[in-house]
Amino acid sequence: MLKEIKYLIFIFIICLFFFFTGSFYFSDSNKKNSYRSFSNIEKNINVYSKKIPVLEDDTKDIIEYAEQSNKKKRKSLTFGNY
Repeated sequence: MLKEIKYLIFIFIICLFFFFTGSFYFSDSNKKNSYRSFSNIEKNINVYSKKIPVLEDDTKDIIEYAEQSNKKKRKSLTFGNY
C-alpha cells in the first residue's frame, strides 16, 4: 500500500514539474525576455562585425609541388618465414 502511494506521489511531482515548466516556457514574460535577448545579441553582432579588420590574401603560390614517379617501391612482405 505504501509503495503505491509513494509511486503516486512521484508521478504527481513529475507531472507538476512538467506543468510549471511548460507554463513558464510559454508565458508572455518569457517570450518578451527571450526576444529582447535575441535583439541585443543581433545588435552586438552588427557592432562587432563592423570593427573586424579584413586581412589581405598573402598565400598565393605558396605551395610547391614535387614531381612524383609512377613506379612505387613495394616491400615484399612475408609472414611466417623468419
